[in-house]
Amino acid sequence: MGCLHSKPNSAKEKYIMPSNGSRRPANDATDESDISNLAKGHINAVGISYRQAFSLKQSWKGIKRRMEDTGIEMFVRLFKTSPPLQAMFQSFKDIKSDDELRGNEALENHATLVMNTLDDAITHIDNYDYVKELLSKTGVSHTKFDHFKPDYFLAIKEPFLEAVRVTLGDRYTDNMQNIYTIAITFILQTLKEGMEEALNDLGPGAAKNV
Repeated sequence: MGCLHSKPNSAKEKYIMPSNGSRRPANDATDESDISNLAKGHINAVGISYRQAFSLKQSWKGIKRRMEDTGIEMFVRLFKTSPPLQAMFQSFKDIKSDDELRGNEALENHATLVMNTLDDAITHIDNYDYVKELLSKTGVSHTKFDHFKPDYFLAIKEPFLEAVRVTLGDRYTDNMQNIYTIAITFILQTLKEGMEEALNDLGPGAAKNV
């Protein structure tokens, strides 16, 4: 995946700077009429077609309306399948009840932060360079967390898909499940690779706590 750094077909494209420091195109393709303008390299690098990218961004609007609920659902399911990950959070590591977790403010805040990153990536899924930079930086930022391993990113795949299914209901068709699966696999793998590369750059001693 890392070798597919196709450049946008827009040398004169204007960019704005979001708070995370990544370059965001001022005009992203959001309408179906813009599908033909999407950079082929970007879509191929992610693994979805032009039309699939459009469908994903349209479907994601339903998630954006319930970002907080979807994020909390995702983490509640994550902690069921990967209890050691819950143990890493001091604020809610000992909470066993799903209802208590859903009402925990610290989990709500963390879930919102994570969903904001996923929102940024999926909203710009047709811009490979931007999403790659965003996710790589996010992966690097996790090197500061003791005992967090790069592989932990991958554990969120199924909880994410299940949370999306719950939020979208009947709109979560087999086709959309396939598209979301491809997208989240790319996102999580890129996060993992970003953290791995950072740990390699820091040397063996940097990985002693992960």
